[in-house]
Amino acid sequence: MAVPELISLEDARELVLAHVEALEVEEVGILDMIGRVAADDLTSDIDISPFAHAAMDGFAMRAAQLEGAAPDVPVELDVIAEVPAGAWYDGAIEEGQCVRIMTGAPLPKAADAVVKYEVVDVVAGDGREGSRVAFTKPAGVGDNIRSAGEEAKAGEIIVRTGEVVHSAGVGFLAGCGVTRCKTYRRPRVAIIATGSELVDPTEVPTKGKIRNSNSYALAACAIDAGTVPTVLPIAADDFDGLRAEVVAAAAKYDFVVTSGGAANGDFDFIKKVVDYEGELLMSTVNMRPGKAQTFGIVNGTPVFGLPGNPAAAYLGFEMIVRPALRKMQGYSHFERPHVKARLVGTAKKKDPRRIFNRATLSKDDEGYLVTPANNQSSGLFGPIQKANCFVVLPEGEARTYEEGELMDCVMLDIPEEVLL
Repeated sequence: MAVPELISLEDARELVLAHVEALEVEEVGILDMIGRVAADDLTSDIDISPFAHAAMDGFAMRAAQLEGAAPDVPVELDVIAEVPAGAWYDGAIEEGQCVRIMTGAPLPKAADAVVKYEVVDVVAGDGREGSRVAFTKPAGVGDNIRSAGEEAKAGEIIVRTGEVVHSAGVGFLAGCGVTRCKTYRRPRVAIIATGSELVDPTEVPTKGKIRNSNSYALAACAIDAGTVPTVLPIAADDFDGLRAEVVAAAAKYDFVVTSGGAANGDFDFIKKVVDYEGELLMSTVNMRPGKAQTFGIVNGTPVFGLPGNPAAAYLGFEMIVRPALRKMQGYSHFERPHVKARLVGTAKKKDPRRIFNRATLSKDDEGYLVTPANNQSSGLFGPIQKANCFVVLPEGEARTYEEGELMDCVMLDIPEEVLL
C-alpha cells in the first residue's frame, strides 16, 4: 500500500487512532482508579447518606416551635438531650424542648429543622443537655439538614462506563461500598532510542557522543499519559539490529515508540524496519518541528518512530502518540484544550507547514497572553520545560505575526477532559 506524503496532523491522529482499541478490562482497588476510566457502571449498595443528618452543629427541633421568634420576642427551649456523630436519639421532643446535635449526627425522628449553634443564645447552662437556649428568628422545615439518600439511592449508578474517576470520586465510591472497579489495562510501552552517538545518562560523553535524553523524556510522557513505559537499551544505527529490537518489543509490549532515524538519511532505518516487518502507514506529517513521523503495525502492535530532535519527538508524542495511548485506556477525549491568546512580541513564520512554537501562557484583565520562547531550536528540551503551551502558526504563506494578534494555543498542563 502506498504511504501518503505529508498528511495533516488531524489525518495523522485519526490514522493512528483508527489502529488502536481499548485494552482488556481488569479489576483494581479504588486507589488504583485515580485518573482512570470506569469500564462498567458502578452502583451504590445503600442510600447515601443512609439517614437524614445535621449539616452543622446546632439544635434540632420542629420548625413550628420557633414560629414568631424575633430578637425582641425570643423563643426559649430546654435542651433535653445531646446527639454526637455516631449516636442516635429516638425520644420525643415536646413543646418547649430541643436537642443539641453535632454535624453528621442522625436527625431525631421528632425533629424537622436544625438551627446552627452560632445564632442561638445560651440562657442557662453551657448549651449542652440540661441547658436552656433562646432563638431569635424562625426556622424552616429542612433547614441545615441533609436528607437520607440525598447523594445516591441504593442501586443507583454513581459512576458510568467511560467516566474518569478523580480523587473525590474515590471517596464517593468508598462511601457507596465500592472497593473494587473494572477499568482498562494500562498499555505497556516500549521506548527505544536509536543512534550510534548515544550513551547512557550515567556516562560522561566522549568525543562525538551525547547522552540519551529522549528515552527518559518520552518515558515521562508515557507515564503522564497513564501508561507503563519501559526504557529499552539504545539501538545502534543498524538496520538488522534495530529490526531485531523492534520485532522483540512488538512481541512483548502493547505499543512501541522509537526516537531518531525517522527521516530518509543513510542511517535512518525505522521507516524501513516497519515497512519490512509489517505495514507502514505513515511517514511524514505537515507540521514543524517533527515532519518525519513513522507509524505502522508490526505483528499486530502499533510502532511509532519519532524524530531524534527533542522538541520534534516531544511534539509528535504529545499530538499523535498520546491520543492513541489514551484511547487504549478507554478515554474519549484525545486533544488538549485550546485557547485564544494575544501575542506578546512577534512570531516569524518562514515555513508553509503548521508550526508549533514553545510558549508560555499568562493572563491579564483582558484575557490570555502568550509569549513564545526566545529559542525555538528543535534540539532543545529547556524551552519545553519552561513552556506551558504550544502557540500555533497555521499552514500557509510565510509571514510575521505582530504583537497583540490573537493566536491559537494548545495547553500542555490541562487534561483533555477540560473544555475551555
